[in-house]
Amino acid sequence: VAAEDKWGQTNGLVLLLPHGMEGQGPEHSSARIERFLILCADDNIQVCNATTAAQYFHLLRRQVRRGDLRKPLVVFTPKAPLRMKEVRSPIEDLTHGSFQEVLDDPFVANRDAVQRVIFCSGKVAWDAMAERDKRNAPVAVVRVEQLYPFPGEQMRQALRSFPNAHDVIWLQEEPDNMGPWRFVEARFWKIKEEGYHLRPVCRIGSGSPATGSKSIHDQELIDLMDDAFSGY
Repeated sequence: VAAEDKWGQTNGLVLLLPHGMEGQGPEHSSARIERFLILCADDNIQVCNATTAAQYFHLLRRQVRRGDLRKPLVVFTPKAPLRMKEVRSPIEDLTHGSFQEVLDDPFVANRDAVQRVIFCSGKVAWDAMAERDKRNAPVAVVRVEQLYPFPGEQMRQALRSFPNAHDVIWLQEEPDNMGPWRFVEARFWKIKEEGYHLRPVCRIGSGSPATGSKSIHDQELIDLMDDAFSGY
């Protein structure tokens, strides 16, 4: 991560790291997002979490086309989306467009009706969308596909497109002392000065990345959704 800064040596290395709370235990759950994010500075690396096939394709395509502006790319790749219909993309999305650092919620019909905006990164977005639909809640789910370089302006633009939403949540699967939350908070807290209320929803702090019990994992996910959609 410091080769360019120390030696002027660029590289286009791509790391695909399994990551995602899927009830398979700690060894299968965490690629330690927080440890990569703490190394980020001066646009030295890219840290991404693509949630659709088209996004993943365009992310790799962008990496190939960077030319002399090569930067290492770290991609977090959970296993569950390999079998999820929601992750599939029509061929048109692959033949057109480009990688989007932030994905707005495509399923919100009335933006004026949205009262809460949930920002998240990775497959937990699909859990949040399913829960939103089940509760018919006035909530938008915005996916942060690139954590670094941090897309703060794109996130603000997405937030401002919901004029009546002032409750903002950062939702993550990881425990409070892990995952992207601390990194995001340090770069996004100024929205509080604009009248927004920002809070995290995550698992309680833990020394282990994940529980080894499937039943406890399932209950933790239920608790996450209850907290994220409290009041609806």
